[in-house]
Amino acid sequence: MTANTSFRIAVLPGDGIGHEVMAPCLAVLDAAARRVEGIGLHYEVMEAGAGAYRDTGVAMSASVLRTCADADAILLGAMGLPGVRYPDGTEIAPQIDLRMEFGLYAGVRPVRALPNVPSRLADPRAQTMDFVVIRESTEGLFASRGKGEVIDDQEARDTMVITRAVCEPLFDFAFALGRSRKAKGAPGVVTCVDKANVFKSFAFFRKIFDERATLAPDLRAEHAYVDATALFMVQRPWTLDVLVTENMFGDILSDLGAGLMGGMGFAPSADVGAKHAVFQPCHGTAPDIAGLGRANPTAMILSSAMMLDWLADRHQRPEAAATASLIHRAVDQALIGGMRPYELGGSDGTAEIARRILHAVETIAVTGV
Repeated sequence: MTANTSFRIAVLPGDGIGHEVMAPCLAVLDAAARRVEGIGLHYEVMEAGAGAYRDTGVAMSASVLRTCADADAILLGAMGLPGVRYPDGTEIAPQIDLRMEFGLYAGVRPVRALPNVPSRLADPRAQTMDFVVIRESTEGLFASRGKGEVIDDQEARDTMVITRAVCEPLFDFAFALGRSRKAKGAPGVVTCVDKANVFKSFAFFRKIFDERATLAPDLRAEHAYVDATALFMVQRPWTLDVLVTENMFGDILSDLGAGLMGGMGFAPSADVGAKHAVFQPCHGTAPDIAGLGRANPTAMILSSAMMLDWLADRHQRPEAAATASLIHRAVDQALIGGMRPYELGGSDGTAEIARRILHAVETIAVTGV
């Protein structure tokens, strides 16, 4: 990639508030990119999700999937509507299809105390909270998606799947992230979160974790049961660093982490594989507030910063990292300056939040280039 070549971003706004949070996200991305020399972003905006399924009978077309495959990264708003379902009663969720199609095994869910956001916890040490939940995103209990069975209307079964082929790169990713965080001052502790005391599948999960830990002697490898981890996240989240866990456990713990940050509107995420990655907020489509101008785009904007950091690492482009840093600092500055979304009891809607973050992007100093 040359300095004059743009990153190609597949943009899937999706359903509900997806379009509402995507528009300010792209505006912030463009404003930040203009301030950092050498970064170009080209968007291919496409429709997929429950609305697409309702209108066309296809949730994500083959052409959309090809464009996503050819893109440098995929930026996704939110998908799914409670009233639109497949014939078997399950929700429309192309975001899960993308994880399976592209082997996006590592779901990255940062949990960080944000400035001037009231903590849900009384202990002042909660203001130093900064950890990451890594959710395996292609198997575990989710391997049964579309494959479970109901027997004689008396019994239902879904099967947990844990494979070495997925766990090894997942744990290597977790240790690499732990190493990167340690270089920036984090403790350098990677914890395997499981239920190995009860299930053979999780004992196998832990066994592979321990094997890969021997390849990362510079880091500390620990274990914790998922129930204890949920307790630790509430009692002492400031002691946590990198948590790596199974799909369903990660789904639950990452929402708890979002609650600790102030709400789903602040929680970004990424789903990363060997070649592709999808970046999206942790929240859903929120049909109850869609169209009201109340959606908080902060999580979407922070997800785009995660995208830039991933592109910087993948393509060795410090300009992308500098752009990501500018966006992170702009969000912090907007919060310090008094930005108050509805979930914090304020009255700042989508447009006002976007205005405040854009103002910060355009006024704070650019660093890191």
